[in-house]
Amino acid sequence: MVTISVCMIVKNEENTLRKCLDSLKGLYDELIIVDTGSSDKTKDIAAEYTDKVFDFTWVDDFAEARNFAFAQATMDYIYSADADETLDEANRKQFAILKEVLMPEVEVVQMRYGNQLENGSVYNYDEELRPKLFKRLRTWTWIEPVHETVRIDPVVFDSDIVITHKQEEMHAERDLRILRKELEKRGALSVRLTDMYARELYMAGTKEDFEGAAAYFEAIAKNNEVISEMILDACAVMVRYHNILGQPISSCTYVGIAEDLGGCSEVYLELAKYYKEAGEYDKAREFCEKAKESEPVLDIRAWKEIPDELLTSMVKM
Repeated sequence: MVTISVCMIVKNEENTLRKCLDSLKGLYDELIIVDTGSSDKTKDIAAEYTDKVFDFTWVDDFAEARNFAFAQATMDYIYSADADETLDEANRKQFAILKEVLMPEVEVVQMRYGNQLENGSVYNYDEELRPKLFKRLRTWTWIEPVHETVRIDPVVFDSDIVITHKQEEMHAERDLRILRKELEKRGALSVRLTDMYARELYMAGTKEDFEGAAAYFEAIAKNNEVISEMILDACAVMVRYHNILGQPISSCTYVGIAEDLGGCSEVYLELAKYYKEAGEYDKAREFCEKAKESEPVLDIRAWKEIPDELLTSMVKM
């Protein structure tokens, strides 16, 4: 049987930590909890479960904190957990079976991350596979009988274990601050982080957040050399920014760019909001329908939920 280190980073998690740790009891051989600056009883609760509680000075970098936590692990595999996650009894049993039968060749185990939409998040799906269990030390293996090469892709196993995620609050303010800081530091973000930045902005950004990001997304929207998905993300952000500023968007450049790429729900929804505010209700209804007929790129609610609410609000108009 393999051994497992649970590694966590926490801050002010007194309301959720105990439930998380109780759901993991009996499944791990080592528990490592890294506190990044709690001012509540988080560390006291953590100490009830393990003597391996560490302090880490927060530097607006989750990767740095998680790397520190992983560096403390000593078991065969590392399970990365967050305090707002739990395993129900059925999935605890599946995890225990996995621990019994896991083959040492497996380097990453993915698990199903569920309940994403219940309490609000920037994700547009309720469940996804995420890498959660990692082999701590990797061995290098030569493959192919001739013209041999070293295998660099990890051996990944997709399990059926479902982790229940119960986020207590949105973290947009914190996330947008970190993203802006990273952009200022590097001058650009990865494709993945650019997408996450656009989601956070569109769904929860303030006027000030948009002002700080406008130049970056404007450049992407007008760059024909980047992938179309990034351009659509950027157009949705910029059209929303125009709406926030109260600027006319009926002839906005970004609407045309988005439509040349097939359009997206978010751009049409912003047009619907604009025309409703202007008292042009027929046009607002038209763009609500276009939003429902298109695909969302940032916020799944822009596809049906919000357009339907907007249409209902205009029934007597």
